[in-house]
Amino acid sequence: MIRLFLFAVATLALGWGFSWLADRPGLITITWQSMEIETSLMVAATVIVALVFAVMFVWWLIQTIWTSPHSVRRFFRARKRDRGYQALSTGLIAAGAGNALLARKMSARARGLLRADQEPLIQLLEAQTALIEGRHDEAREKFEKMAEDPETRELGLRGLYMEARRLGANEAARQYAETAVENAPYLPWAAEATLEYRCQAGRWEDAIRLLDQQKIANVIERRQADRWKAVLLTARATERLEGDPKGARDDAKAALKLAKDLVPAGIIAAKAYLREDNLRKAAAILENLWKIAPHPELSEAYLRARSGDSAADRLKRAEKLEALKPNNPDSLLAVAQAALDTKDFRRAREKAEAALRMDPREATYLLLADIEENETGDQGRIRHWLNQALRAPRDPAWVADGVVSERWLPLSPVTGRLDAFEWKRPFGQLEGPVEEGSLAADTAIASLPPLSTSDLPAEPRLSPVIDAAATAETAAARSPTLSVVAPREATPAKPAAAPAPASTTREEPSAPFNGRLPDDPGVKDRDTVSEPATRLKLF
Repeated sequence: MIRLFLFAVATLALGWGFSWLADRPGLITITWQSMEIETSLMVAATVIVALVFAVMFVWWLIQTIWTSPHSVRRFFRARKRDRGYQALSTGLIAAGAGNALLARKMSARARGLLRADQEPLIQLLEAQTALIEGRHDEAREKFEKMAEDPETRELGLRGLYMEARRLGANEAARQYAETAVENAPYLPWAAEATLEYRCQAGRWEDAIRLLDQQKIANVIERRQADRWKAVLLTARATERLEGDPKGARDDAKAALKLAKDLVPAGIIAAKAYLREDNLRKAAAILENLWKIAPHPELSEAYLRARSGDSAADRLKRAEKLEALKPNNPDSLLAVAQAALDTKDFRRAREKAEAALRMDPREATYLLLADIEENETGDQGRIRHWLNQALRAPRDPAWVADGVVSERWLPLSPVTGRLDAFEWKRPFGQLEGPVEEGSLAADTAIASLPPLSTSDLPAEPRLSPVIDAAATAETAAARSPTLSVVAPREATPAKPAAAPAPASTTREEPSAPFNGRLPDDPGVKDRDTVSEPATRLKLF
């Protein structure tokens, strides 16, 4: 567009010049030796312009003829280079697709058309072809040559790192990653691998320094970098808690500034304050963290912050946690457990059932079983809660890559990934059905069996034959089907009483089965108590 504009301007200028000369006619006389040439001004200007163009054309023609051999060579060289790059591109695509035959063919063609010292991608194509053909030794040789060249050093180091990981040579892989980070700290794969290796070795200082470098270089997002640094600071604080409580406290507080919901950091900070006998600051940290992320470990640390507290004091602390985070299952469970310790069974049961309706879980059913055992000791009701616990969803735990840990860890024990543990429900193969939701909780509470009447006066034991008959009669009375109780003859050793009329056939309502046999002494014999007329009087 610019060239067209300049051409138009030059043409207009030339035309304007000729028109200006045409309006101002004149003569030009040239005397050269014995000749005298006289012409008009317009003709002279035209001749001069034509002469300039003729000189320029002759110069271009001579230059073209003079440089034609080089131009011909350059043309064929460019054509060969284009064919080589086309073969290289086709070979890389074939290697990526796993077509070893085509990749090998295109690699040989590219090497014949291009010079390997001028085009490093040929070495990459040959290395990738060797990998998909299973010739790993040859591939490693290619990657080593690439690592020696400054232009392809990063690519060669990554290839060597991947080969070392494939062979399980973790030490060699670590060295390749460290070398890559030293030469190019902006490489994400090298930084992440080096960070994992330093964390696995417990070199928290070096890991934090490397993470800061990655954050400055904008290799890692700021939010992710802050989270990882908080995890690293928490890991270092965990190791320093025993020998250096003050340093552990500082690291944990710095971690909480970067990640406010990091529960392990809050627990470490609270423990460090407790070692310094600073209960007020320890409680403040746990309370602030409880408002953000309620956690059973937080409630345990908060309730037992002072070893000399009584059960009533722990109940007051649990009530404070509930006030900070009301209508929360963890708050209700903390109050229920503290109330159980104070023998306030009614309140413990209310809070546990409220937590059960909000979030049915295994720990809540087990807590209800403990309440039942301490309050009534009824085995039927205890077994009822235990049976519900077997079918309830599992409690949340620290889970990373399918591994359930009793405590938080900074790294995954499977993959070595940083910040892999999450507080969630573990999943796995269960033998029985799992019942979830508030409906299951209401059903479990409503189906709680009544208390057994073990305090009622027991009937006199008769002979084994009569006792067995009475047991069979009780089982028949509890059966949901129609049953007929036939009269029995008294033993001849004692005078028999007046025979009672035979019992008529009647339909009994079926009672829910609570996991206990009808002849279990813990089950209340409602038929024998409420309707004594249906039993035979032997005396």
